[in-house]
Amino acid sequence: MHRYIIQRLLLSIPTFIGATMVVFLMVRAVPGDVADQLLGEYGAANPEVRAAILKKFSLDDNIAQQYLTWAWETARLDFGTSIISGRSVSSELGQRLPVTVELGILAIIVSLVIAIPVGILSAIRQDSAVDYIGRSISIGALAIPDFWIAIVIITVASRWDPFGWDLKWAVPGSYTRLTDDPIANLKFMAMPAFLLGSSLSGSVSRFTRSSMLEVLRQDYVRTAWAKGLRERVVITNHALKNSLIPVVTVVGLQLPLVVGGAVVIETVYSIPGIGRYYILGINTLDYPVIQAIVMMAAVVVIFGNLAVDLMYSALDPRIRFR
Repeated sequence: MHRYIIQRLLLSIPTFIGATMVVFLMVRAVPGDVADQLLGEYGAANPEVRAAILKKFSLDDNIAQQYLTWAWETARLDFGTSIISGRSVSSELGQRLPVTVELGILAIIVSLVIAIPVGILSAIRQDSAVDYIGRSISIGALAIPDFWIAIVIITVASRWDPFGWDLKWAVPGSYTRLTDDPIANLKFMAMPAFLLGSSLSGSVSRFTRSSMLEVLRQDYVRTAWAKGLRERVVITNHALKNSLIPVVTVVGLQLPLVVGGAVVIETVYSIPGIGRYYILGINTLDYPVIQAIVMMAAVVVIFGNLAVDLMYSALDPRIRFR
């Protein structure tokens, strides 16, 4: 096991280096630069000022030198200074990262709470009304954009209250940190986490159903039925654990989707997390901000895939890593 982990970590190094190159080049391939953002329409009339801005942020160096400088600073966990705000990117990420992590964890929990029961019920009641309803829920979760649902909920909750319900918790408000007031924080994060988790639950539910159907057709499950075991025992003790292996893979592959979904949900609900910071960086072409956040997403993907592989051995005793 330890040897396998070391091998995977060593193999992740060239992957990470390749990701840094792609991110660095793609950001600079966007038309314009930060000097244009700072000077606006007066940029052409002030070439000296524009050149001074580029020199201040070392953007007048050749592309190879800029990359090597940034890569070295990133290796030391120094993500530089925001060109627009002048604040340390590392300190900003330190404040915003816990917010996005909390939103992501809550969304994954919501996704699993919805998807696994729906998928299992659809499988054990195949081609019944329960199955059709479960599949409809899954397709709806995949098809309907979460930001559209968020806007509809915000509009309805802020303008109408036909049943006399207090729906203020469903509309954007002032964010409260978890350490300051856990109750207020969870009230604020409940709807964003539900929306993001619901959108993720569609694919998980469909994979759960397919995997459960495959497992239920295995010989050892048929033997359990032949022994006269109750349905609950057969499902929970014999079928469920093995059917979750593909589901773990799907959840691991959804980690980038959690980051991407957080960008939209955090923007709609004005949540001060990484996603909203990323949008601000893109709008202003703030190179250090964009590069730091994309590299963090790459690290999440790399280590998330490793964690998924290690979970296989916990779910299936036949799988062993050497």
